[in-house]
Amino acid sequence: MARYDGPKCRLCRREGMKLFLKGDRCFTDKCAYERRPYPPGQHGRGRHKMSDYAVQLREKQKVRRMYGVLEQQFRLYFAEADRAKGVTGTNLLAQLETRLDNVVFRMGFANSRNQARQLVRHGIFTLNGRKVDIPSMQVKVNDVVEIPEKNRKIPVIQEAQSVLARRGSPSWLEVDGAAFRGRITAIPNREDIQFPIQEQLIVELYSK
Repeated sequence: MARYDGPKCRLCRREGMKLFLKGDRCFTDKCAYERRPYPPGQHGRGRHKMSDYAVQLREKQKVRRMYGVLEQQFRLYFAEADRAKGVTGTNLLAQLETRLDNVVFRMGFANSRNQARQLVRHGIFTLNGRKVDIPSMQVKVNDVVEIPEKNRKIPVIQEAQSVLARRGSPSWLEVDGAAFRGRITAIPNREDIQFPIQEQLIVELYSK
């Protein structure tokens, strides 16, 4: 399946905010967005007036890139969120947050969502005691994500534990770092998702 494999920092600069795609580097002065906080390209520093459609599109692209989801996948998430009860935008964000790769990242077992996706694909984690290798799997309340004993000494996992202290874990997750285990205590609501996302713009874009 096609997936963007170019410079990650370029995406942050294009969307005008840190998407935390490179883990620990995003917290240092080496962060490309901190050094060049304007869009890439020779016209990046110019002033551009954006139409309503462009604003909506950029918001959708920002969220899609943040969670590492392809366009077709994103459309499917939106369709399901639209069918579900409640606010469509909140439903969409809750689905993205409860992807297994995102949960692994939010628990502090990976430096970035991209790294979490790779670790899941390699079967590093178990879900309720069973080995899993599908990053897009949706977790549920009371599901337990754990790293088996044999995988706990992987360097990138130990490095990620130190980053968690700075990043913190959300209230809907219960994490026991010493035991390399985490539990989903609730489905995240809008207040639990602190990223500067205007999900209503995405709803407006897909509702045209």
